[in-house]
Amino acid sequence: MTPSDASAGASAGRWSSLDRPPLNAAALKRALVTGDGLWTSLEVVARTGSTNTDLATRAAELPEGAVLVAEEQSAGRGRLDRSWVAPARSGLFFSVLFKPGDAVPQEQWGWLTLLAGVATATGLSRAAGVDTALKWPNDLLVSVEGEERKTGGILAERVADGVVVGIGLNVSLTEDELPVPAAGSLALAKASVTDRDPLLRAVLRSLEEWYGNWRAAGGDPAASGLQETYAAGCATLGRHVRAELPGGRTLTGTAEAVDTDGRLVIRTAEGKHEAVGAGDVIHLRSVH
Repeated sequence: MTPSDASAGASAGRWSSLDRPPLNAAALKRALVTGDGLWTSLEVVARTGSTNTDLATRAAELPEGAVLVAEEQSAGRGRLDRSWVAPARSGLFFSVLFKPGDAVPQEQWGWLTLLAGVATATGLSRAAGVDTALKWPNDLLVSVEGEERKTGGILAERVADGVVVGIGLNVSLTEDELPVPAAGSLALAKASVTDRDPLLRAVLRSLEEWYGNWRAAGGDPAASGLQETYAAGCATLGRHVRAELPGGRTLTGTAEAVDTDGRLVIRTAEGKHEAVGAGDVIHLRSVH
């Protein structure tokens, strides 16, 4: 199913839960697509496979700042090709198109994943009054009854002349709707706001602000404040972790820093430091 097959004007029969009304696409466009900002288009579809796949397919013909939002995804993806499934209208599932061009060296484009994490956490703090921590490189964590749980994830994919960044965020999921016990939602974290319209506006405005600063700094993570802010909100730093690396190798140690390339620096028990640029990082219990 393509976005044109699944318009946001779906029949009222799909609005089965009064607690989960559809997004107001017209109001979102008026608020965000202003003509003088980053966002150049905003489309809300009722259902699609993956907003990242759809936007990546159309990226060459679209200007920077295109936003695609789905009320429901049937084939949402996380890192390492993991699936991302949630009930219709229970969260925010959207992708945005960035085209930094010559303003940012391509070797710095990898920071867009971390930038999206910082921007989402900042936007949620402002709009929902909920503390969101970052798990390197792309997970958003909330506290549910004192337990750290994943409530969102970010997936960045290179396209011909830019990057598509997808964000998935559990908003109103109840305990019995969670895909896995380690998952969470803003509602379970007792967020003050779970209305998806203001949450989406807040996250997109935060993305625009952070991206603008980063782009103006030529992609320099230090000069733009991105590296420092990410480190301050990263729950992985200071933790005992195990990194499962490409090729089947694992690395265990203490996560000490995020370097200028956005890599996680891990100190092993032997005192060696290794920078990890890709892999699955698991937070382990501290050893004493």
